[in-house]
Amino acid sequence: MPQFLVTWLLTALALVVTVYIVPGLALPGGFAAALIAAIVLGFVNSTVRPILVVLTFPITIVSLGLFLFVINAIGILLVGYFSPGLTVDGFLPALVGSIVLSIVSGILNNLAGQDAKSN
Repeated sequence: MPQFLVTWLLTALALVVTVYIVPGLALPGGFAAALIAAIVLGFVNSTVRPILVVLTFPITIVSLGLFLFVINAIGILLVGYFSPGLTVDGFLPALVGSIVLSIVSGILNNLAGQDAKSN
């Protein structure tokens, strides 16, 4: 199976697990909605996130990198806004969801044998 399909499916699965764990996040459309949200998340992470990282670099340095969690939460909020299947009830669920999503994605990618350098 091509690498991008594996990454897409693992991201969708990580979203489902994250929504199950974090109150305030919902995927009313089930796994199909997670697949769409994973595409939107990939787009946000590849376009908007790098711009935000550059613009907030001084704040990130002062906070010793903790501000990156805020940037990830903004990404989750954007996915909730642009994706028809993911609903986000506010900033705090997005912040907790971004942390949980990072952990779950890391675990799933590790279990699937995906190398972080190849992504």
